[in-house]
Amino acid sequence: MSAADLLARQRAAFAAAPRPDAAARRAALAALARAIRAHEAALIAAVDQDFGGRPAAETQALELVPLYAQIAHARRHLARWMRRRVAGSPFLWPARAFWEYQPLGVVGVIGAWNYPILLTLGPAVEALAAGNRVVLKPSELAPRTAEALAALVSGAFPPEQLATVTGGVDVARDFSAQPWDHLVFTGSTRVGREVMAAAARNLTPVTLELGGKSPAILHESADLPRSVARLMTGKLYNAGQTCVAPDYALVPPGRIAAFEAEAARAVARLYPKGLGADYTRIVSDGHLTRLRDLVADAGRRGARVVELAPVPPGANGRIMPPTLVIDPDPDSPLMREEIFGPVLPVVPAETLDAALAFVNARPRPLALYYFDDDRGRQDEVLARTMSGGVTLNDTIFHLAQLNLPFGGVGDSGMGAYHGLDGFAQFSKKRPVMVQARWAGTALVRPPWGARGRLVGTLLAAARRLAGAGR
Repeated sequence: MSAADLLARQRAAFAAAPRPDAAARRAALAALARAIRAHEAALIAAVDQDFGGRPAAETQALELVPLYAQIAHARRHLARWMRRRVAGSPFLWPARAFWEYQPLGVVGVIGAWNYPILLTLGPAVEALAAGNRVVLKPSELAPRTAEALAALVSGAFPPEQLATVTGGVDVARDFSAQPWDHLVFTGSTRVGREVMAAAARNLTPVTLELGGKSPAILHESADLPRSVARLMTGKLYNAGQTCVAPDYALVPPGRIAAFEAEAARAVARLYPKGLGADYTRIVSDGHLTRLRDLVADAGRRGARVVELAPVPPGANGRIMPPTLVIDPDPDSPLMREEIFGPVLPVVPAETLDAALAFVNARPRPLALYYFDDDRGRQDEVLARTMSGGVTLNDTIFHLAQLNLPFGGVGDSGMGAYHGLDGFAQFSKKRPVMVQARWAGTALVRPPWGARGRLVGTLLAAARRLAGAGR
């Protein structure tokens, strides 16, 4: 069934039942959790095949555990999120006012290939919690996972509630051109612009979770062994194919040699048996070639390239070794494009001011990481930078905080989801005023005459409350 057919079918179903209660929404989320549980083995195997090698534990830890946690969080907080909130204004007393979250209707979700389970089903969790119907378009770059997700969904839900469309780029373009009530896209900034342009023709609101070059700043005082171990762990999850992976590190020049040594030790601890079964492969030959070309170009421009672990002799699969690129040309493709792989440029930054200037001269990133125990400097970094999210003294894990929104800013995206923010994103926060039988507003309408003096009294009171005085 096409995206257009599913949209029409779900829109008709939504019109017939536009406000599902909390019990129905919890039941839908529980059904999703049970379906994921029943298909866990198939999903893990599909991801492994799509990547040509990804450890089952990595898929479990980085996709399934967060997804179950997201579902549990939504089910636990749903009744509070749905509660009407009083929002009366004293100047309109005795009228009552409140606001409530109303489902938008039908939400389209275009998933990503790098975390094809979490980034496809994750937005659906809060869209379902908000009372919507949902159509999914998994990434065509992870085709086996797309088919596994389609089997999961079709076995657990009627197509009027949750459905999947699979196919290539043409299907994805058609999907983004449909008049959804909301559209979610996770992927590159380049494709995000295309999705937004297609959605604009229907005035479809969008949530764009894009990427960018997320910096990691190490202060002169940072605990280097601890900081580098955490930085390299975040960089090498999924072989760096993570939208919030640290894209480059800003390091005081005098600490670069020590940074390099700690990075090598960190890789040796993470992969004591070498780059074998515990190390994720690059998703395609094209992506692997691109990464190698970025590193080679940086080397030709004068950067020093350091491979932190050898590719095993005769190894099968698309292995890109953990690689540092020391002092790259700031204008090189490596420093202009999102890397999306296990390559970490290390950029000298004499001072914190220099590091912040370097970050602020570039598009706003999806994530920012700062390593320093000093609270004052932490606050200074927060005040002087803008990014989608921040983790201090670690990387990536702000995404697992379900009470915090996940989303970008500027080139790294717009909108956010996770927890209440996701519930609100896929809802209309609808204001309602209930006028009283005897309304004070009857005193502020023509003919003005004596009522004009009452308006003057109200104006004087409003001035005083606003701090405008007389």
